[in-house]
Order: sequence, then structure tokens, then C-alpha cells
Amino acid sequence: MMIAYGIVLLLSFSGVLPAPGPIFPYPGPSTDCVEAHQVCSTDPQCKALYRGLELCAADAAVSPLGEQAASECLERRDALLVKHPSLLTCKCQRGYRKEEKCLHIYWRIRLLPGDEELEISPYDDTQVDTHMASLVAASSFMQLDGENQCLKAAQDCGLYEKCGNLRSEYVLACTKPVPMTNRPAGRCYQHKCHRALRRFLERVPEEYSLGILFCPCTNTLCGERRRKTIVPSCSYQDMEGIQPNCLHQQSFCRRDDLCRSRLADFLNNCQPSHQTASGCLKDSAGLCLRAYAGLIGTIMTPNYISNSSADVSLWCNCEGSGNQWQDCLRLQRLFTHNSCLRNSINMMGSPGSLPADITQPPGPRPSPLVHEDELLSKNSNNNIVAESEEEEDLTQGEEEEEEEEGDEGGQFDVIPLYSEKATVSNLGSSETGGAASLASPAKPMLLLLLLLSSPLSWG
Repeated sequence: MMIAYGIVLLLSFSGVLPAPGPIFPYPGPSTDCVEAHQVCSTDPQCKALYRGLELCAADAAVSPLGEQAASECLERRDALLVKHPSLLTCKCQRGYRKEEKCLHIYWRIRLLPGDEELEISPYDDTQVDTHMASLVAASSFMQLDGENQCLKAAQDCGLYEKCGNLRSEYVLACTKPVPMTNRPAGRCYQHKCHRALRRFLERVPEEYSLGILFCPCTNTLCGERRRKTIVPSCSYQDMEGIQPNCLHQQSFCRRDDLCRSRLADFLNNCQPSHQTASGCLKDSAGLCLRAYAGLIGTIMTPNYISNSSADVSLWCNCEGSGNQWQDCLRLQRLFTHNSCLRNSINMMGSPGSLPADITQPPGPRPSPLVHEDELLSKNSNNNIVAESEEEEDLTQGEEEEEEEEGDEGGQFDVIPLYSEKATVSNLGSSETGGAASLASPAKPMLLLLLLLSSPLSWG
């Protein structure tokens, strides 16, 4: 008997027999809300219940639901979740092409949310946390030796095609004035500016977008460039300088599925805590920075309040809050006195945020033109010399841009469109490599002279 038991154990450990499953299995990955809704649509009863919630949401958008109507809507929701509980646990992906449709489904199930619903993010960050942590750690290798890090981040962005193009796109959208109509002079298309900003932040890798937003500064020139990154005259503040009430701003935000989701993501990932080293309840500076950036391009767009600090705030105040004064101050202080957000911003470029066992990452400025760079290295000597001169001109031009920025501090710099030659030249061979290629024809000439001189030496 003991021998048979031993054979069974041996086969189990060797993988021949299947091992028993865990008693408490780990929960599987969250379902996408679009996929959960598609499954629901195959069931006529589930489809009818969800359609009823859509009608409830349409009525609630016109006026608050009465007690009886709200009770009927909640009954429909409960019946729907009994049949398809995955609709309650589903999540969405930020920047996904069906993000708005996914968020629409997510919030229809939460038709009548309480305050606690705003602290639950609709986004699935399980695969993003590690990437954002490494990004914040890699930023610790920045050398704060007086160089304008925000100017350098803008230069790096300009050398990457997608980043340079989308940044130029949002700058153009945010600086284009409205034609002389009924609107006051100097107004901009704020909704177009916000949409272009969201496109930039969603489609450009965080290595570039967050590098521009949270570049560390040691002087006011750098701080002013950082403050003007999102063109705050259009995207942040009102052209007439009038600040709305913060609670009114939040109320308008909660009527829009996208803004409502970004605010919930911020409240979830930037919740402060004194129990962690980062000051964040989730102990992830990267997720907090990503959630903060997600608010840019919405009605609750935050920004830096000066060029001499990294303090941020919403463009609103608490005047006229009445008996909701404390609630308004609490919302305002989530940006002005949030230790999690403040520490996360300061960690970008701070040597103290670097883990002890991390290896230094390769230099920035990746480019999609790697194959073209390999072909370029095989070109003629004249092309290499021309590229070196072009690189010097580009560097000199950026230095002149920085000097002009100091003289014209009040105007936003619109970076030029992406230049293919500039990218290739910066990715081309170095001066040493160029010199070696220029000197390479001397080797055959030396061999020829030795062959001609050898008969003379024998004679």
C-alpha cells in the first residue's frame, strides 16, 4: 500500500498526473465591458433589462428621478446583474479605441452612484502598474545640472515622429483664435484644444508625454515652460479670468462618462496615505501621475499654478458653496494639498526614487527609422559630412530657441513639425565613426605603395 501511494506521489510531482487545483483560486482577469455587453446582447431578457437602464439614464439626464422611478430602475439593474454578474465587475482600457463605448456601459450599470462609486476606477491598471513604476524609476537617471529639462523633453519629443506631430497638432488647436463672431475677442476652441490634448496623451508613449508634463525644474525659465506645456490660456483657464465654483465644475464633469471616469481614476490612484513611503494608498507614483494626466483635456483640467514650484490646482474656487463649503474645500485640496500627488510629481527626476537594484536604461529618443539609419551608415562620405553639419545647426537652433524663450517669456513656443532629416541625422553615426569611414580609403593605397616598393628593396 505504501509503495502504491509513493508511486502516485511521484507521478503527481513529475507532471504525469494532473495536480489538484488550489482551494482558493486567484481571481481571473477582469472582463472588458464591451465584451460583457456583447454576451448580454445574445440573451433577449438581458438585452431588454439593459435597454430599460438606458431609458432610465435618458430620463435622469433631463431631471432627477423620482423615488418610484429610481426604485424601478434599481430593480431592473439588480435583475440584470443576477443574470450577468460580469457587467458589474467589468473594466475598461484607457486609450482603447472603444473606450467611450466601454465607459458608457460601465456607468449605465451604476446609474445612481454614491460618493463611494467615484473612488472606484473604471480602468484596468493591472498591466500598467509595472510599466509606470519602471518609468518613474528610470527618470531618476536625469542629471539636474542646470540644464533645462523641459526644453530637452520637448526636443526628444520633436525627434519622435508621432510625438512631434501630435504635439504640434494640439498646440495649433489650442492657439487658433475663434473668428470674429458673437464670442469675445481672443477666445479659442477649448473643446478642440481638449480633444487634441487627449489624443496626444493617449497615443504618445508615456516616456515622452509624462516627460514633458512632469519634467523636473531648478529655475523659473524651466518652470515657465512646464507651466505652459498644455497651453493653459486655452485648455486651463477662462479667457475672461473668471473661475467657476469647484462643485459646479465637478457636477458638469459627472454628467460626461469620460470626465467622470478620469476623475474616478484620479481619486482612486492619487488617494493619500501616511502608511506608505510614497504617500499614496496604492503606493504607486506612476499610476497617480498617469491618472492626473488623464484629467488633462477634460473640464477638470489641472495645471501648475506658478513657474517657481510644482504645485498644481484646478481652475476653480469655492465662492458661493453655501453649506457645501467643506465639500468644496475637500475637492480643491485633492490637488493643492495632496501628499500623494505632490510626492509623485517630485519623484520624476529625483535620485531618491531610484531602487537599489535597477540597471540604468538605455538613452532616450527611440525612433521608428532604425532600418533607414542602417542604410544611412552605408552612404557616401559627403552625406555623412552633411548630416554632421545639419546636426550642429539643429543643436544651435535649439540653443537659440532657449535664449529667445528667456527674452519673450510670455509667449508659448510652437515647435516645428517633425523633420525626417533631423531624426535621421541625430540617429546617424558619430563623428568618430564618420572619421573612420573617411580614412578607410587610405588602407588600399598603403598596400599598393608597399607592393611597388618591394622590387626596389630586393634589388
